[in-house]
Formats: sequence, structure tokens, C-alpha cells
Amino acid sequence: MGLIFTEVTLTNVRDDALQPLVVSALVDTGALHLCIPESIAIQLNLKELERRQVTIADGSTRAVPYVGPIKISKGNRSCFTGAMVLGSQVLLGAIPMEDMDLVARPATQDVVPNPASPNMPASVAMGVSRSR
Repeated sequence: MGLIFTEVTLTNVRDDALQPLVVSALVDTGALHLCIPESIAIQLNLKELERRQVTIADGSTRAVPYVGPIKISKGNRSCFTGAMVLGSQVLLGAIPMEDMDLVARPATQDVVPNPASPNMPASVAMGVSRSR
């Protein structure tokens, strides 16, 4: 099993004059959020909303800018989120993956819509209880 990359489109939803960016994102289901390099934040003219403390893979923590809002699109799926400005490549974490109902397939090293809901993203909005 190797690294999984997928192409996504990032859009600044507050500035219609800016063209969306199509980027290659490293898929990391062990990470939670979208992370983007500073160069992407600058190109999309994303404003810092606040600073957030994050723990990175080596266990260290640091305060980083949190920018947004950003629209992430992949095929017929999209979501709206913020992003941590961190690292040198786009990293797609579990929260936007779940929001778009995408699954990573390690065997084929790709990202696809959830086969259980191929036409429209599905989600659980509240706890599900079973009748007895």
C-alpha cells in the first residue's frame, strides 16, 4: 500500500472573481482537517479567521492560521470547510472526506464516491436507534 493522492478543486466562496484551483491532495484518513500550504491560501486570497493549535504527525504541536471558507469539490461531490495553513502540499483529512461521502481505496490507490451512495452523498445527521 502506498500514498493516495486525488485531484480536488478548491474555491474561495467569498470571491467570485478568483478562479478555483485544481490541486493534487494527499489523502490522509488519520488526519481530520483540510490542510493547505501558504501558497494556496495566498492564491485563493483566503483570510485568516483565527489561529488553531494542531498536533502534527511527529507528536509536536504548533499554532497555525485557520482560513476559509473554502469549497472542496471532487466529481459530483462538494463540501464547505476551513483549512489549516500547514505543510507544503494539500492534505485531505477525514472530515471533508466524510462530508463528501468519499472513500479511499488502498488497493487501487484512488478515492471514489461511496459505492453505497453513488449518486448523492449520504450522511448520518443524528444518532440512529433501533426498535426492539
